[in-house]
Amino acid sequence: MATEGRTGPGLRDRFRAQVRQEVKTAALRQLAEGGPEALSLNAIAKQVGMTGPALYRYFANRDGLLTELVIDAYGDLASALAQAAGDAAADGGARLTSVVQAYRDWALAEPHRYRLLFRAPLQGYDAQATSLVEAAQPAMNVVLNVVSHLATPRAPEVAGSGSQFRNWMERRGVEDVSEAVAARTTMLWAHLHGLVSLEIEGNFTSMGIDPTPLYEAEVRDMVHPR
Repeated sequence: MATEGRTGPGLRDRFRAQVRQEVKTAALRQLAEGGPEALSLNAIAKQVGMTGPALYRYFANRDGLLTELVIDAYGDLASALAQAAGDAAADGGARLTSVVQAYRDWALAEPHRYRLLFRAPLQGYDAQATSLVEAAQPAMNVVLNVVSHLATPRAPEVAGSGSQFRNWMERRGVEDVSEAVAARTTMLWAHLHGLVSLEIEGNFTSMGIDPTPLYEAEVRDMVHPR
């Protein structure tokens, strides 16, 4: 009897995807509890009910697992920012406020994942590998788009950096964005990263400071540059 053509992944592929996701979930728990140094493939293997050697059929090594966790985190952050950005036709200041809040909210909800994005999790790990740089771009593209649609997108040129930003955008396939907007977006990201990093490490709490007005000031300065 003829069989109908099958579509979608087969049972083996679905099982493999399920195991890989279970491994990632266990790894994220370890990261949340003890940071990258606590990541142990043998411990993860026990948690998911397999031997250490069996786990290597799904992830070549610890660095390979970390790389996938970083790429997943970039994807989730980009999705959160894109959802917050909404319609490009909406008010630019409101969109930027929403994106900044989404960036902050994601980092506060996922501090162990946020830390993975902007520093090498382990000695010798290449945090600037091509796959990671490419994974980071969609989140940056969301912010570039929002800044480029502000009612006042102009910004003073950063001395000597115009060609560098132009080259960067060409390499990353960014179109229809001026060097000034790219520079201003990078400055915004740097400021937000500083605020978020201080906040998730508890520095503002120890100072007795609510950082919310600092985030709001960043938005104001971007929407109404001096």
